[in-house]
Amino acid sequence: MTDPPIVVYRPLARGGRHVYVLGQDTGVAYADRDLVEFLRQSGFDETDAEAVVDGDSPEIEWQGGQPHQYTAT
Repeated sequence: MTDPPIVVYRPLARGGRHVYVLGQDTGVAYADRDLVEFLRQSGFDETDAEAVVDGDSPEIEWQGGQPHQYTAT
């Protein structure tokens, strides 16, 4: 079993979520636009990156919290 190429970790107490793309730490996303930018910087075409995020692709594993939620509740 392989890990999904994009892992978005649980929301941090201060807000934001750590994002790993292909096993590399790409930073902390505070909104979907940040996640799209991390994917683009990792080699995804911008249109593809937006489709992956907006379409709730199985390529993204959202750990803890709801998808697209960037603040702790």
